[in-house]
Amino acid sequence: MSTRARVLVFIAVVVAIAVAATVYVVDQGREVRAERAAEPEAEQTPIAEVTDGPRIVFRHTGLDSQYGVVAVVPLDDPGGPRAFTGVSCNRVAARPDGASCLISNDGVAASYEGVELDADWQQVASNDLPGIPSRTRLSPDGTLVATTVFVAGHSYMSTGFSTATEVHEFGDGERWGNLEKFQLVVDGREVNPVDRNVWGVTFVDDNTFYATVATGGRTWLVEGDLAERTLTSVSQDAECPSLSPDGTRVAFKVDVDPGRRVEWQIAVQDLATGERTLLEAGPRGLDDQVEWLDDDTLIYGMPRADEPGVTDTWAVDTTPDAAPQLLIEQAWSATVVR
Repeated sequence: MSTRARVLVFIAVVVAIAVAATVYVVDQGREVRAERAAEPEAEQTPIAEVTDGPRIVFRHTGLDSQYGVVAVVPLDDPGGPRAFTGVSCNRVAARPDGASCLISNDGVAASYEGVELDADWQQVASNDLPGIPSRTRLSPDGTLVATTVFVAGHSYMSTGFSTATEVHEFGDGERWGNLEKFQLVVDGREVNPVDRNVWGVTFVDDNTFYATVATGGRTWLVEGDLAERTLTSVSQDAECPSLSPDGTRVAFKVDVDPGRRVEWQIAVQDLATGERTLLEAGPRGLDDQVEWLDDDTLIYGMPRADEPGVTDTWAVDTTPDAAPQLLIEQAWSATVVR
């Protein structure tokens, strides 16, 4: 097999797995909508009671009339009654003053939309998305939005899927376009591969971010610079990074069975030393971008094998042998708002 063929196969496998997980959540949700009316409603609380303090925002996946609606629970009572915002999203990210919501619109010809909402969950901006929603993140102060979608028809992968990741100012302001157009620097050398894919943005501030780049049969953790329009490699074998609240570490997925099958586990890397810790007791089969609950705990979504369309949010400590614990039932795309 030629080098080009191996690269195309690698990209196809990585992206196909991510697409499958995203489409699973979307399609299974559609299939269960007819059953929702018969299911008991989740215990609810008024939205005003949970929007002033630290909280967790997520997509509700209970098989009831609120399926797909964004919900909120207090950070100190994640298993308690949830407040519903009235806004439906496939992916959501939130900050104290607003949120980013990625939407798949049903119809004969499916369409996709990115919507920005204020602190009262009222729409302030929207834009069309070029493909299936996958990831969204906001900068720490909420002024920047990153979106990742799956698209078809890239020249180097014309028969498969690829990603399109963009960054823009909240409220439909300045746009930096597709991050694939940024200059890529790998091991100190500027490179211009045609097979690059970028996804999984996590912001440091209003200029710097981390993300994943796939090229040449490998994935890279890269540091992005909006002003310089550059992506600079930090380390190999890292996907869907998430920066810790104190900014000292980044967590991401790692394929622990390369060459045979894709099997994810979570790793945490110290940005100062480069030391990497693999969470051996963490979830296998993970296909989500993790979020930090606090400086020592990660959260992520996992589908239920026996209930199509239903996902739960789990938490795991960043020590190597920590066991995952159920944090929020019937929840997906969780964001911690402090």
